[in-house]
Amino acid sequence: MVLEHIFPENWLEKKGRYAFVLGIVYSIIGILISTILFPGDPALVAVAFTSLLLLPELYKIFSIEERQESLEHKINLKSLWRDDLDVVRIYIFLFLGILLVYSIGTMIMPEMQANSLFREQLEIRFGQGFTGQAMGGIFSSSLFWDLLSNNFLVLLACFIMALLTGDGAIFLITWNASVWGTIFGITAKGAALFAGKHPFYFFGLIMLVVFPHMMIEAISYFLAAISGSVISKDVILEKFASERFLAVFGFNLYLLLFALMFLLLGALVETFVLQHVGIYQEIIRMSFIGLG
Repeated sequence: MVLEHIFPENWLEKKGRYAFVLGIVYSIIGILISTILFPGDPALVAVAFTSLLLLPELYKIFSIEERQESLEHKINLKSLWRDDLDVVRIYIFLFLGILLVYSIGTMIMPEMQANSLFREQLEIRFGQGFTGQAMGGIFSSSLFWDLLSNNFLVLLACFIMALLTGDGAIFLITWNASVWGTIFGITAKGAALFAGKHPFYFFGLIMLVVFPHMMIEAISYFLAAISGSVISKDVILEKFASERFLAVFGFNLYLLLFALMFLLLGALVETFVLQHVGIYQEIIRMSFIGLG
């Protein structure tokens, strides 16, 4: 990719803002290409194109980490943590850039155009998609278990895809960013139609409420993706059952355990927010009325 070669190799690793810009630019490009080539059903194609555009960047980052680890004579758990936290930061900024594009796109586009372009994401809001049951049972007593079981499936899918393909989990991460962005955008838009205010006002309120649990859940997916990716590459690069192999393998299993802990915490926080934060419940109610 052109943007991949504009900046120095370590720019993405050192500058989180670059990752944020890439998330915005590549998601816009993915949406434009999908609407031109697949106007009938561009939603999933846009996510796929965005993921393909991001893969060279992620491959570059993981290659840097591999070179750094190969230069170390002894595996240092502290350095592994530091390197993985750098990758988590990159995922966070990419995720936020993608989410912002889908949120703003949903809010500013005419309703018919947004419904066509983001059809797959919007179906989840109305309880028809992979995560639809969680939204459908938003005030039920079993909400926590609905959220936890659904989010666990996403985490497991991220880990397995990363384990099998190295960087393939970026598709699921991009998909989740597009879903959350679209849902938050359409919710803000519907509430604005009902209340006669600007949708950006409600979008700001929504983000204030959901940002903590959204990022906790997202970080759990990032950790699972990193764990699977590093284990996948460790099998190829290190001698099987060697000291380095076992050290890296064991560390990334611990990383997966931390991902599960973040997942549990995120489900707890989200359940509390959905059941006890009245302003968010009111925004959702106004949104459904506003959109008719």
